[in-house]
Parts: sequence; structure tokens; C-alpha cells
Amino acid sequence: MNPILRNILAIIIGWLGGSLINMGLIQIGYTTMPIEGLDPNDMEALAEVMPTLGAKHFIFPFLAHALGTLVGAIIAYKIATTHKMRCAMIVGAIFLLGGIAVNYMVPGPTWFTITDIALAYIPMAWLGGKIAAKL
Repeated sequence: MNPILRNILAIIIGWLGGSLINMGLIQIGYTTMPIEGLDPNDMEALAEVMPTLGAKHFIFPFLAHALGTLVGAIIAYKIATTHKMRCAMIVGAIFLLGGIAVNYMVPGPTWFTITDIALAYIPMAWLGGKIAAKL
């Protein structure tokens, strides 16, 4: 397979694999720590209740973002033919853009937004690339 096409495929598969991890952890979070009277699929209601939530309600979203990015970066690194770390970091950048969009649409506490944007995406993509290099 053409190396460029394989790298593009690596990024797409990494993004999809990381997204599955992300969605799974978000669902586990809603199951283990439900918010009374909230439909987790209603983004408007979620945005309204977000300022009233305690720190414990942000554990699973952070883990979902961080581990989704980490796994996606590992997948991309392992599938890519060339520029493996660059492919892992592109997956991190894609997740970062999604994280910025979600934090804009459903604003949470400032501490969470800063922590999420600063730690869950680019550092996790870099770490995923480093881990994948050793596997």
C-alpha cells in the first residue's frame, strides 16, 4: 500500500479507535455517576447543569478524553508506515479540536477546561507515540 495512503488510514483508524474508547468511558461515567433527572444526550440540559456539578462528575470525561487520545495515538503510530510520531500527534490534534469544540458547546468549570485542554490531548498523543514505539 502507498505509504501516504497508509498513514492517512492510520490517522483515521486511530481517530475512530480512540473515539470508541472515549464514548465507552463517557457511557460508563454516566452509568456509575448518573446526574439526577438529566438525559445525557441532551446537550442543552447538560450545559445548564454543568456549573452545578462537583469534581467527581468530571473524572470520567477527563479519562475519556485522555485515554481515547492515548489509544488513538498508539493505533495510528502502529499502523503508520512513515512519520509515525507525526501521525500519532495528528490524532492528538484532531481530539484537541474536538475537545475545544465540546468545551465551547458545553462549558464546564474553568479548572476543568484548562486541565482538559492542557493535559488530555497533545501530551497524551505524545505519550501514546512513545508507548507505541516501545511495543
